[in-house]
Amino acid sequence: MPRTTSITSIPVAEPGSGPYSITTGPDGALWFTIVHAGQIARLTLDGQLDRYQLDSTSCGPSVITPGPDGALWFTRAQDHRIGRITVDGEATSFPIPTPGSGPFGIVPACDGALWFTQMHTDRIGRITTDGQVTEFPLPTTGGFPSAIAAGPDDALWFTLNQANAIGRLTFDGEVTIHPLPTEQAAPVGITCGADDALWFVEIGAGQIGRITADGRIDEFALPDRTSRPHAITADPAGVCWFTEWGANRLGSITPAGQLEEYELPTPASEPHGLTVGPDGALYAALEIGEIARLQPSS
Repeated sequence: MPRTTSITSIPVAEPGSGPYSITTGPDGALWFTIVHAGQIARLTLDGQLDRYQLDSTSCGPSVITPGPDGALWFTRAQDHRIGRITVDGEATSFPIPTPGSGPFGIVPACDGALWFTQMHTDRIGRITTDGQVTEFPLPTTGGFPSAIAAGPDDALWFTLNQANAIGRLTFDGEVTIHPLPTEQAAPVGITCGADDALWFVEIGAGQIGRITADGRIDEFALPDRTSRPHAITADPAGVCWFTEWGANRLGSITPAGQLEEYELPTPASEPHGLTVGPDGALYAALEIGEIARLQPSS
């Protein structure tokens, strides 16, 4: 049964405007995308909210992450660009060479660049902090690469939502595909855990997956297989947290596979991305126009 705990909701945007992805910035504030309004927003822990309008209201800012240059970087899924915004709110963007690429997941890597998925073109992209883009084709057709994470092995790991697999890409372009044991699992979010494994969610199967650097896969079924887990992130203690988009819950899983679930206070709030804040609390973006804050127990 889902646990009852103290979760507070912070209004940040108009209902349905789509707070989607959220991260902790280098300035100690929370940064998130407002996907349906073409905005990037900044929220401090004391409640100060700033919203920055991008140059296109329909650009579809999706996933956001801190960059190696002290700025925030994000994908623009609708106009096929990579965006950058400074902590002072100055935004720029860079085109992707392949038309109609549909960039989605993005992550910094230890090579000093950012790597991103291209949902519509079966490619992984790499962008330097001065905007130079390199693309790496995948051996899939219609695989729908979605989220991406930097692994402990100096490689990029990503979900192939429609190919039902986890991919691995080295810095020099070598690709390995790991099919999932469960059919039609449809993986989406992925993160590197404190145990040096990659943890991911299976939105189609209602499961949490774990893959080691040598390709061993374990799957953990959620109590509600229709809960549609969407995004996942790891905290410093080794616990992975995830959103259950279809069940209006947040969940957690330990490296040993122990699950907990937490009901969100607002019905049908559509939880998507989540992050551990600078205060150690968990923050989740709710598409209804709110940010949820959960303070984990000791």
